[in-house]
Amino acid sequence: MQNISQEQATVAMPLAGAETTRFWRDRRFDGMECLSATFLTHEFAPHAHDTFSIGAIESGSQIATIRGAREASGPGDLYLINPGETHDGAPTDGGYRYRMIYPDMALFREILEDVTGRAFHGTPAFGKQILHDPKLANAFLEAHRTLETGAGALETGQGMFLVLDAMFRQHGSSIIIPVDSVERSAVRRARDYLVEQYESDIGLEELAAIAGLSRAHLIRAFRKEFHITPHAFLTDVRVRIARRKLQAGEQPAEIALECGFADQAHFTRHFKARTGLTPGQYRAR
Repeated sequence: MQNISQEQATVAMPLAGAETTRFWRDRRFDGMECLSATFLTHEFAPHAHDTFSIGAIESGSQIATIRGAREASGPGDLYLINPGETHDGAPTDGGYRYRMIYPDMALFREILEDVTGRAFHGTPAFGKQILHDPKLANAFLEAHRTLETGAGALETGQGMFLVLDAMFRQHGSSIIIPVDSVERSAVRRARDYLVEQYESDIGLEELAAIAGLSRAHLIRAFRKEFHITPHAFLTDVRVRIARRKLQAGEQPAEIALECGFADQAHFTRHFKARTGLTPGQYRAR
């Protein structure tokens, strides 16, 4: 059995000479998306996921903006990003190699209930998105490598279950919904409208009218609340919906038009800026 309480040495792996990605969906965890990648120059545009984004850097370093704060990370650091939380990322000092998993809310809650043996009430969340925990980071990397090598079901499940349980016990909580306000309600109306009308060519004046704010006030309040501009948020919503359509087997060219992109090249550029993969790479797995 993997013992995540024991100190483990940080793995120092040299970076490859080219950017590489390996993406797969793990059937042992209900099709959970998994990624191992080396990025030397690729910069992620601000984006969010419908799932948790959990991972650790094996070597090199990255700098990211989460909740409006810019922070560098390297070996020994964990990413514990909640669903819907806007973030970006860029390599520093020659690039980085990292490993990520993307468990959805239902899977994460199921794992917590399996481990504790009791129902989990509330919404699980992490309070800090980048934190230094070398023992847990290396335990996660070991469990992720076991996933990637296709080890036996018991070995694979045991390692990742233990790590995710430890992550939540040490760094998680039930989410606290912030107190509402007139401004927060206004920008949330705008956000919901963007989600509902994602395939439309929405103008700033139209969106400001929905929110009941001036155009400048809307942009400023939207960025304050969600750490992203309305246009960047709309683009990210379109990419997230495109991911679901790709999983369902739809063709990239059709998806580009259905999701409001100008053409397939426009779609591919924005998709890769937020996932590190082309639509074709994502669909093929």
